[in-house]
Amino acid sequence: MVYRALRAAGHSVGLYTSPHLVDVRERMLVDDRHITPEAFAQWTHELRDTVEAIGASFFEATTAIAFADCAARGADVVVAEVGLGGKLDSTNVLTPAACAVTHVARDHADYLGDSLEGIAREKAGIAKPGVPFVIGEIDPSLCGVLESAARDAGALVVRVPPDAAYEGRLALGGTHQRRNGAVARCLLQQLPAVLRPPDEAIERGFAAARLPGRFDRRGKWLFDVAHNPGGMAALVAGLETAHLEPPVHALVGILRDKDWGEMLGLMSGAVDGVWASQPPSAPPERAWDLAEVARRFPDATVEPDFGRALAQVQDGARTVIVAGSFHTVGDAMARLPGFAPLR
Repeated sequence: MVYRALRAAGHSVGLYTSPHLVDVRERMLVDDRHITPEAFAQWTHELRDTVEAIGASFFEATTAIAFADCAARGADVVVAEVGLGGKLDSTNVLTPAACAVTHVARDHADYLGDSLEGIAREKAGIAKPGVPFVIGEIDPSLCGVLESAARDAGALVVRVPPDAAYEGRLALGGTHQRRNGAVARCLLQQLPAVLRPPDEAIERGFAAARLPGRFDRRGKWLFDVAHNPGGMAALVAGLETAHLEPPVHALVGILRDKDWGEMLGLMSGAVDGVWASQPPSAPPERAWDLAEVARRFPDATVEPDFGRALAQVQDGARTVIVAGSFHTVGDAMARLPGFAPLR
Protein backbone atom coordinates (compact mmCIF):
# COMPACT_ATOMS: atom_id res chain seq x y z
CA MET A 1 0.00 0.00 0.00
CA VAL A 2 2.80 2.42 0.90
CA TYR A 3 4.62 1.60 -2.33
CA ARG A 4 1.52 2.09 -4.48
CA ALA A 5 0.63 5.41 -2.85
CA LEU A 6 4.15 6.75 -3.42
CA ARG A 7 4.01 5.60 -7.05
CA ALA A 8 0.62 7.29 -7.47
CA ALA A 9 2.21 10.50 -6.19
CA GLY A 10 4.74 10.36 -9.03
CA HIS A 11 7.84 9.15 -7.18
CA SER A 12 10.35 6.62 -8.44
CA VAL A 13 9.97 3.89 -5.80
CA GLY A 14 11.83 0.72 -4.89
CA LEU A 15 10.21 -2.14 -3.00
CA TYR A 16 12.02 -4.88 -1.08
CA THR A 17 9.92 -7.68 0.42
CA SER A 18 10.44 -11.27 1.51
CA PRO A 19 10.19 -14.14 1.14
CA HIS A 20 9.44 -14.88 -2.49
CA LEU A 21 6.94 -17.42 -3.79
CA VAL A 22 8.60 -18.85 -6.91
CA ASP A 23 11.43 -16.59 -8.16
CA VAL A 24 13.89 -14.73 -5.92
CA ARG A 25 13.56 -11.66 -8.17
CA GLU A 26 10.02 -11.13 -6.81
CA ARG A 27 11.70 -9.51 -3.79
CA MET A 28 13.17 -6.58 -5.74
CA LEU A 29 11.08 -4.05 -7.60
CA VAL A 30 11.66 -0.50 -8.87
CA ASP A 31 8.86 1.38 -10.61
CA ASP A 32 6.89 -1.82 -11.24
CA ARG A 33 9.84 -3.57 -12.89
CA HIS A 34 11.50 -6.48 -11.14
CA ILE A 35 15.26 -6.75 -11.17
CA THR A 36 16.36 -8.49 -14.37
CA PRO A 37 18.14 -11.84 -14.34
CA GLU A 38 21.19 -10.10 -15.81
CA ALA A 39 21.28 -7.42 -13.09
CA PHE A 40 20.77 -10.03 -10.36
CA ALA A 41 23.68 -12.04 -11.77
CA GLN A 42 25.86 -8.92 -12.02
CA TRP A 43 25.29 -7.85 -8.43
CA THR A 44 25.82 -11.42 -7.23
CA HIS A 45 29.17 -11.48 -9.03
CA GLU A 46 30.24 -8.08 -7.69
CA LEU A 47 29.24 -8.82 -4.09
CA ARG A 48 30.26 -12.47 -3.95
CA ASP A 49 33.73 -11.96 -2.47
CA THR A 50 32.35 -9.80 0.34
CA VAL A 51 29.44 -12.18 0.99
CA GLU A 52 31.82 -15.12 1.29
CA ALA A 53 34.43 -13.20 3.30
CA ILE A 54 31.97 -12.23 6.05
CA GLY A 55 29.87 -15.40 5.83
CA ALA A 56 26.72 -13.45 5.01
CA SER A 57 23.40 -15.27 5.05
CA PHE A 58 21.17 -15.63 2.01
CA PHE A 59 18.89 -12.87 3.31
CA GLU A 60 21.82 -10.55 4.04
CA ALA A 61 23.10 -11.10 0.50
CA THR A 62 19.72 -10.47 -1.12
CA THR A 63 19.29 -7.33 0.99
CA ALA A 64 22.61 -5.99 -0.29
CA ILE A 65 21.63 -6.84 -3.88
CA ALA A 66 18.25 -5.15 -3.46
CA PHE A 67 19.70 -1.94 -2.02
CA ALA A 68 22.39 -1.83 -4.71
CA ASP A 69 19.79 -2.34 -7.43
CA CYS A 70 17.50 0.39 -6.04
CA ALA A 71 20.41 2.82 -5.91
CA ALA A 72 21.61 1.91 -9.40
CA ARG A 73 18.13 2.43 -10.82
CA GLY A 74 17.81 5.83 -9.15
CA ALA A 75 14.83 5.29 -6.88
CA ASP A 76 13.75 8.41 -4.98
CA VAL A 77 12.54 6.34 -2.05
CA VAL A 78 12.57 2.68 -1.04
CA VAL A 79 9.93 0.77 0.90
CA ALA A 80 11.83 -1.97 2.77
CA GLU A 81 10.13 -4.74 4.70
CA VAL A 82 12.02 -6.12 7.68
CA GLY A 83 12.82 -9.78 7.24
CA LEU A 84 12.79 -11.05 10.82
CA GLY A 85 12.54 -9.17 14.10
CA GLY A 86 14.07 -5.75 13.60
CA LYS A 87 17.06 -4.92 15.77
CA LEU A 88 19.40 -7.48 14.20
CA ASP A 89 17.76 -7.68 10.78
CA SER A 90 20.00 -6.73 7.88
CA THR A 91 17.50 -4.13 6.63
CA ASN A 92 18.22 -2.21 9.85
CA VAL A 93 21.38 -0.71 8.35
CA LEU A 94 19.01 1.91 6.93
CA THR A 95 18.16 5.18 8.65
CA PRO A 96 14.61 5.54 7.38
CA ALA A 97 12.47 8.60 6.73
CA ALA A 98 9.77 6.88 8.80
CA CYS A 99 9.15 3.35 10.04
CA ALA A 100 6.31 1.26 11.46
CA VAL A 101 5.47 -1.92 13.34
CA THR A 102 2.11 -3.21 12.17
CA HIS A 103 1.50 -6.02 14.62
CA VAL A 104 3.29 -8.28 17.11
CA ALA A 105 2.65 -12.03 16.79
CA ARG A 106 4.33 -15.12 18.20
CA ASP A 107 6.48 -16.19 15.26
CA HIS A 108 10.11 -17.18 14.60
CA ALA A 109 10.33 -18.24 18.25
CA ASP A 110 13.64 -20.04 17.62
CA TYR A 111 15.24 -16.65 16.85
CA LEU A 112 13.06 -14.11 18.66
CA GLY A 113 11.95 -16.09 21.71
CA ASP A 114 8.44 -17.11 22.76
CA SER A 115 7.57 -13.93 24.64
CA LEU A 116 5.42 -11.37 22.83
CA GLU A 117 7.03 -8.64 24.89
CA GLY A 118 10.49 -9.81 23.83
CA ILE A 119 9.42 -9.98 20.19
CA ALA A 120 8.03 -6.45 20.51
CA ARG A 121 11.37 -5.19 21.81
CA GLU A 122 13.15 -6.84 18.86
CA LYS A 123 10.75 -5.17 16.42
CA ALA A 124 11.23 -1.81 18.12
CA GLY A 125 14.93 -2.13 17.29
CA ILE A 126 14.21 -0.36 13.97
CA ALA A 127 13.45 2.88 15.87
CA LYS A 128 15.99 5.65 15.20
CA PRO A 129 16.66 9.05 16.83
CA GLY A 130 14.36 11.73 15.49
CA VAL A 131 12.59 9.34 13.09
CA PRO A 132 8.79 8.82 13.25
CA PHE A 133 7.96 5.38 14.65
CA VAL A 134 4.37 4.33 13.89
CA ILE A 135 2.76 1.71 16.15
CA GLY A 136 -0.07 -0.27 14.61
CA GLU A 137 -0.35 -2.87 17.39
CA ILE A 138 -3.60 -2.62 19.39
CA ASP A 139 -2.72 -4.63 22.52
CA PRO A 140 -2.10 -1.98 25.23
CA SER A 141 0.72 -3.84 26.98
CA LEU A 142 2.58 -4.55 23.75
CA CYS A 143 2.05 -0.93 22.64
CA GLY A 144 3.66 0.09 25.91
CA VAL A 145 6.71 -2.08 25.23
CA LEU A 146 7.05 -0.73 21.69
CA GLU A 147 6.62 2.87 22.78
CA SER A 148 9.07 2.61 25.68
CA ALA A 149 11.78 1.05 23.52
CA ALA A 150 11.23 3.57 20.72
CA ARG A 151 11.38 6.54 23.10
CA ASP A 152 14.58 5.15 24.61
CA ALA A 153 16.00 5.21 21.07
CA GLY A 154 14.95 8.84 20.65
CA ALA A 155 12.28 8.10 18.03
CA LEU A 156 9.13 10.17 17.50
CA VAL A 157 6.33 7.81 18.54
CA VAL A 158 2.99 7.88 16.72
CA ARG A 159 0.24 5.47 17.77
CA VAL A 160 -2.50 4.49 15.35
CA PRO A 161 -5.79 4.54 17.33
CA PRO A 162 -6.87 0.94 18.08
CA ASP A 163 -10.21 1.35 16.32
CA ALA A 164 -8.76 3.04 13.21
CA ALA A 165 -9.58 1.32 9.91
CA TYR A 166 -9.17 2.55 6.36
CA GLU A 167 -12.60 3.25 4.88
CA GLY A 168 -11.69 3.77 1.23
CA ARG A 169 -11.48 1.27 -1.60
CA LEU A 170 -8.92 -1.51 -1.27
CA ALA A 171 -7.80 -4.00 -3.89
CA LEU A 172 -6.39 -6.30 -1.20
CA GLY A 173 -8.94 -8.75 0.19
CA GLY A 174 -9.41 -9.71 3.82
CA THR A 175 -10.95 -7.72 6.66
CA HIS A 176 -7.54 -7.27 8.33
CA GLN A 177 -6.40 -5.12 5.41
CA ARG A 178 -8.64 -2.29 6.68
CA ARG A 179 -6.41 -2.06 9.74
CA ASN A 180 -3.27 -2.37 7.61
CA GLY A 181 -4.59 0.47 5.47
CA ALA A 182 -4.92 2.71 8.51
CA VAL A 183 -1.34 1.93 9.55
CA ALA A 184 -0.02 2.48 6.02
CA ARG A 185 -1.80 5.84 5.72
CA CYS A 186 -0.42 6.97 9.08
CA LEU A 187 3.10 5.96 8.01
CA LEU A 188 2.76 7.92 4.76
CA GLN A 189 1.60 10.97 6.70
CA GLN A 190 4.81 10.94 8.75
CA LEU A 191 7.08 11.25 5.70
CA PRO A 192 8.90 14.51 4.94
CA ALA A 193 6.82 16.95 2.89
CA VAL A 194 8.84 16.27 -0.26
CA LEU A 195 7.79 12.60 -0.16
CA ARG A 196 4.36 12.79 1.52
CA PRO A 197 1.60 11.75 -0.93
CA PRO A 198 -1.61 13.80 -1.14
CA ASP A 199 -4.84 12.12 -0.05
CA GLU A 200 -5.92 11.41 -3.63
CA ALA A 201 -2.65 9.58 -4.34
CA ILE A 202 -3.16 7.48 -1.19
CA GLU A 203 -6.68 6.63 -2.34
CA ARG A 204 -5.55 5.68 -5.84
CA GLY A 205 -2.57 3.73 -4.54
CA PHE A 206 -4.53 1.73 -1.98
CA ALA A 207 -7.21 0.96 -4.57
CA ALA A 208 -4.51 -0.51 -6.85
CA ALA A 209 -2.32 -2.32 -4.30
CA ARG A 210 -2.18 -6.07 -4.80
CA LEU A 211 0.25 -8.70 -3.55
CA PRO A 212 0.48 -12.27 -4.85
CA GLY A 213 -0.46 -14.83 -2.24
CA ARG A 214 -2.28 -12.46 0.13
CA PHE A 215 -5.99 -13.30 0.01
CA ASP A 216 -5.28 -13.64 -3.68
CA ARG A 217 -8.41 -14.75 -5.58
CA ARG A 218 -7.96 -16.09 -9.11
CA GLY A 219 -11.07 -17.75 -10.46
CA LYS A 220 -11.89 -20.72 -8.24
CA TRP A 221 -8.52 -20.43 -6.46
CA LEU A 222 -7.71 -18.44 -3.33
CA PHE A 223 -4.05 -18.26 -2.28
CA ASP A 224 -2.95 -16.99 1.11
CA VAL A 225 0.48 -17.38 2.69
CA ALA A 226 -0.98 -17.43 6.23
CA HIS A 227 1.90 -19.12 8.04
CA ASN A 228 1.17 -18.60 11.74
CA PRO A 229 -1.98 -18.73 13.90
CA GLY A 230 -2.59 -14.99 13.56
CA GLY A 231 -2.34 -15.16 9.78
CA MET A 232 -4.60 -18.20 9.60
CA ALA A 233 -7.16 -16.54 11.88
CA ALA A 234 -7.17 -13.48 9.61
CA LEU A 235 -7.64 -15.68 6.56
CA VAL A 236 -10.53 -17.59 8.14
CA ALA A 237 -12.17 -14.33 9.21
CA GLY A 238 -11.91 -13.09 5.64
CA LEU A 239 -13.56 -16.24 4.32
CA GLU A 240 -16.72 -15.42 6.25
CA THR A 241 -17.42 -12.38 4.08
CA ALA A 242 -15.81 -13.54 0.83
CA HIS A 243 -18.91 -15.32 -0.56
CA LEU A 244 -16.92 -18.35 -1.74
CA GLU A 245 -18.80 -20.85 -3.87
CA PRO A 246 -19.14 -24.23 -2.11
CA PRO A 247 -17.94 -26.88 -1.82
CA VAL A 248 -14.74 -25.26 -0.53
CA HIS A 249 -11.63 -27.44 -0.29
CA ALA A 250 -8.28 -26.42 1.20
CA LEU A 251 -4.73 -27.61 0.48
CA VAL A 252 -2.61 -26.88 3.54
CA GLY A 253 1.12 -27.26 4.11
CA ILE A 254 2.66 -25.88 7.31
CA LEU A 255 6.23 -25.88 8.61
CA ARG A 256 7.14 -27.99 11.63
CA ASP A 257 8.18 -25.01 13.77
CA LYS A 258 4.77 -23.30 13.54
CA ASP A 259 1.75 -24.04 15.74
CA TRP A 260 0.29 -26.18 13.00
CA GLY A 261 -2.29 -27.80 15.25
CA GLU A 262 -4.03 -24.51 15.96
CA MET A 263 -3.69 -23.42 12.33
CA LEU A 264 -5.10 -26.62 10.87
CA GLY A 265 -7.91 -26.57 13.40
CA LEU A 266 -8.91 -23.07 12.29
CA MET A 267 -8.93 -24.04 8.62
CA SER A 268 -10.72 -27.35 9.19
CA GLY A 269 -13.61 -25.55 10.84
CA ALA A 270 -14.04 -23.14 7.94
CA VAL A 271 -14.09 -25.38 4.84
CA ASP A 272 -15.74 -28.53 3.50
CA GLY A 273 -12.56 -30.57 3.13
CA VAL A 274 -8.85 -30.33 3.97
CA TRP A 275 -5.87 -31.92 2.21
CA ALA A 276 -2.57 -31.85 4.12
CA SER A 277 0.64 -32.20 2.13
CA GLN A 278 4.36 -31.53 2.16
CA PRO A 279 5.45 -28.52 0.07
CA PRO A 280 8.58 -29.76 -1.75
CA SER A 281 10.48 -26.46 -1.50
CA ALA A 282 10.34 -26.49 2.33
CA PRO A 283 13.67 -27.36 4.00
CA PRO A 284 13.60 -31.04 5.07
CA GLU A 285 14.42 -30.15 8.67
CA ARG A 286 11.30 -27.95 8.81
CA ALA A 287 8.91 -30.49 7.27
CA TRP A 288 5.87 -31.18 9.42
CA ASP A 289 5.07 -34.69 10.60
CA LEU A 290 2.22 -35.86 8.38
CA ALA A 291 1.76 -39.04 10.43
CA GLU A 292 1.06 -36.84 13.45
CA VAL A 293 -1.27 -34.71 11.31
CA ALA A 294 -3.24 -37.82 10.36
CA ARG A 295 -3.46 -38.89 14.00
CA ARG A 296 -4.68 -35.52 15.28
CA PHE A 297 -6.93 -34.70 12.32
CA PRO A 298 -8.51 -37.96 11.16
CA ASP A 299 -11.01 -36.12 8.93
CA ALA A 300 -8.24 -34.52 6.87
CA THR A 301 -6.89 -36.22 3.75
CA VAL A 302 -3.14 -36.64 4.17
CA GLU A 303 -1.27 -36.91 0.86
CA PRO A 304 2.52 -36.51 1.15
CA ASP A 305 3.01 -36.10 -2.60
CA PHE A 306 2.32 -32.44 -3.30
CA GLY A 307 1.45 -32.88 -6.97
CA ARG A 308 -1.12 -35.57 -6.17
CA ALA A 309 -2.58 -33.46 -3.34
CA LEU A 310 -2.90 -30.48 -5.69
CA ALA A 311 -4.83 -32.64 -8.15
CA GLN A 312 -7.01 -34.31 -5.49
CA VAL A 313 -8.04 -31.09 -3.73
CA GLN A 314 -9.68 -29.85 -6.92
CA ASP A 315 -11.93 -32.91 -7.25
CA GLY A 316 -15.53 -31.83 -6.66
CA ALA A 317 -14.53 -28.38 -5.40
CA ARG A 318 -16.00 -25.10 -6.64
CA THR A 319 -13.43 -23.16 -4.58
CA VAL A 320 -9.90 -24.24 -3.65
CA ILE A 321 -7.86 -22.51 -0.93
CA VAL A 322 -4.08 -22.96 -0.79
CA ALA A 323 -2.51 -21.82 2.49
CA GLY A 324 -0.12 -22.54 5.33
CA SER A 325 3.24 -21.16 4.19
CA PHE A 326 5.03 -19.28 1.44
CA HIS A 327 6.43 -22.65 0.33
CA THR A 328 2.93 -24.12 -0.08
CA VAL A 329 1.56 -21.20 -2.07
CA GLY A 330 4.69 -20.84 -4.17
CA ASP A 331 4.90 -24.55 -4.98
CA ALA A 332 1.24 -24.56 -6.01
CA MET A 333 1.60 -21.45 -8.18
CA ALA A 334 4.66 -22.91 -9.87
CA ARG A 335 2.63 -25.98 -10.88
CA LEU A 336 -0.53 -24.17 -12.04
CA PRO A 337 -0.19 -22.74 -15.57
CA GLY A 338 -0.05 -18.95 -15.64
CA PHE A 339 -0.10 -18.45 -11.86
CA ALA A 340 3.60 -17.77 -11.09
CA PRO A 341 4.14 -14.10 -10.04
CA LEU A 342 6.94 -13.63 -12.61
CA ARG A 343 6.21 -14.95 -16.07
